[in-house]
Amino acid sequence: MLDFPNAKINLGLYITEKRPDGFHNLQSCFYPVRWCDALEILPAEKEQFDITGLPVPGKPETNLCLKAYKLLKQDYQLPPVHLHLHKVIPMGAGLGGGSADAAFTLRMLNKLFELNLSNDALENYARQLGSDCAFFVRNQPVIATERGDVFTPVNLNLSGYSCVIVYPGIHITTAEAYGSIKPEMPNCDMHMLLKQEIKVWRDVLKNDFEEALFPKYPELPQVKEKLYEAGAAYASMTGSGSAVYGLFAGEAPDNLVFPDHYAIWKGLL
Repeated sequence: MLDFPNAKINLGLYITEKRPDGFHNLQSCFYPVRWCDALEILPAEKEQFDITGLPVPGKPETNLCLKAYKLLKQDYQLPPVHLHLHKVIPMGAGLGGGSADAAFTLRMLNKLFELNLSNDALENYARQLGSDCAFFVRNQPVIATERGDVFTPVNLNLSGYSCVIVYPGIHITTAEAYGSIKPEMPNCDMHMLLKQEIKVWRDVLKNDFEEALFPKYPELPQVKEKLYEAGAAYASMTGSGSAVYGLFAGEAPDNLVFPDHYAIWKGLL
């Protein structure tokens, strides 16, 4: 079985408070984009896990795909499988690629072995793997709260827009990002902000991590400004960085030029 775990972008991101368990509560709109990894799962005589494409740090046994398989195996008699992940979505970019890989592993195993798990059940498994993993079970736009794993549907359709995502090759760890931020409740309502015209978002829809990380990594505000200069209706860093995206009405411009070591993705939403 072959599938293509996709990335997401954050439309606004507010870190509202630190939790007693050490995590943080947040408010954000998660929106899926079509920048994808490739994941294949096949029944096998013995358990096997391969990674190709972008180099993934850490030992294979710590990968979220394998953790997802072992998590389901605790409750179901799963046979050995051969998992092959081809990594395309950059890591440390705020795009949720690893979370998507984990959630798609759960989804694919559910289908492959006819476990008949509901989306609610799959989300509960996904929450055990990472804060935003559960989003990729349904893979639809939502307002995310608490740890980023409690969802409210949002009526938001950006199908008339294209997205340009720019990853400048800067790996920002979650610990680094959250270590430099001061939680604060926003004086706005995400649902109301997203109902406004996209051209207004520039002034009202913020990512709290930008204030903390832009002075440390000047490439990031430079990318954001370049996207606006190219005609983006809205531009922002996604997640805790370091990828920055721009939303363009219709087709994205072809004349955007960035350094060769930057990873660029363009596509329709």
